[in-house]
Amino acid sequence: MPVTTWIDQRDGVAHSSQLLIAGYTYREIADAVAATDLRRVRRSWLVRPDADARRVKAAEVGGRATCMSAAGLQGLWVPEHTGTHVAVQATASRNAAKGIHLHWASGPAPVTRTIVEEPIINVLFHVARCAPPHDALAVWESAIRKGKAHTETLRRVAWRSTAAARFAQVAGELSDSGLETRFVRGMREVGVMVRQQVTIDGHPLDGLIGEALLVQLDGFEFHSSAADRRRDIEADARLALRGFTVLRFDYFQIFFDWDYVAETVLTAIAQGLHRHRIR
Repeated sequence: MPVTTWIDQRDGVAHSSQLLIAGYTYREIADAVAATDLRRVRRSWLVRPDADARRVKAAEVGGRATCMSAAGLQGLWVPEHTGTHVAVQATASRNAAKGIHLHWASGPAPVTRTIVEEPIINVLFHVARCAPPHDALAVWESAIRKGKAHTETLRRVAWRSTAAARFAQVAGELSDSGLETRFVRGMREVGVMVRQQVTIDGHPLDGLIGEALLVQLDGFEFHSSAADRRRDIEADARLALRGFTVLRFDYFQIFFDWDYVAETVLTAIAQGLHRHRIR
């Protein structure tokens, strides 16, 4: 197998010592670099031209992609515009490269110098310490939902972080997006309990407050077309005819106009819309 194929199977970034252990020679590695199929980074790292920039930047500073960067690489929900996060040794330079957020704390899982991306336990550890609580919890629940982590396993980890230990106790499997996590947690903070994933009219709904106040949350990726919008309007009409009140909020409102969302829900409850049903 060519050197480049071996590295491609490892996401395009590899430590030279790994290649030597796998049986490749210094000559084979040098020939691949000379042919511009590989680029050397910090002497010991080898990078393919199409490798993800987050892994490449981690190699460039001698660290490992972590926090929101590694969460994104693993396909988890992450907020937009989080920058590049890299975990480095505690003795590493405090002078971060431009656009890179360095993490010096050590996660619970041991790592070696030959990996360029942290294991999921350490990723969640750094997310808990670095991100705002709503975003951090959303990432944790995304990891659970996608099978990257399991609730019982997370609760048994010795986190060495108060924030991470707290998330391990509250993160669950019901929220199907970071959007829903943010809403449910925000409602809890103002004293409103939300039942999640309740099926009404043959479809799972994002939230039910009381017996008749329904909440639907529109993430852009699922509600971006005219057909999607018509489907939502038709569903809301059917629910209204059955006596439910439907409140619908979008991504921007949940994350950037929370006061409006909370006030709207609390006003609906004050009007008794969570109790009222047309019989």
